[in-house]
Amino acid sequence: MLEAFFTVFGLVAIAEIGDKTQLLSLLLAAKFRRPWPIMAGILVATVANHAVAAWAGVWLDGLVEPKYLRWALGASFIAMAIWTLKPDTLEDDDAPVKMSRFGAFMGTLVAFFLAEIGDKTQVATTALAARYGEVLIVTAASTLGLFAVNAPVVFLGEKLMRRLPLDLVRKVAAAAFAIVGIITFIGW
Repeated sequence: MLEAFFTVFGLVAIAEIGDKTQLLSLLLAAKFRRPWPIMAGILVATVANHAVAAWAGVWLDGLVEPKYLRWALGASFIAMAIWTLKPDTLEDDDAPVKMSRFGAFMGTLVAFFLAEIGDKTQVATTALAARYGEVLIVTAASTLGLFAVNAPVVFLGEKLMRRLPLDLVRKVAAAAFAIVGIITFIGW
């Protein structure tokens, strides 16, 4: 269980650096300037989103024959490695301006939940839950990984984002997903 927790935490945390939801966190922090309600909204949105993703992963694990699932998961981790190399941008449609009338917590909750649908970290959570078969551990680890990376952005903002070598972080994340994909392919 510890292996699953730390693997999920690490992969999701690395994948989240420079992700569009991290950029959204930066925008929300600039818009509302209320870090605690923003962090609460991120936490609730992520728990809900990643719990559904983890449940879907475990459901798929029980639905698909193990040898086919192993190949599908291996391929999905390799695809995640490639996807991670592409820098994210935040589209105008994703901006939290429309959500501001609901306040910092609700605006963050809705904007973050919607932005996380189909995001790299949600897809990774689904694949990792299928690999480990643990809804609670994967949900907790992926939520904490995402939360750990977004908290500094909410509190320290743009200063932190300018100092991170995002290209290097993307390459490390891609390598980590590729390694997990290869390990999954060989059945370790």
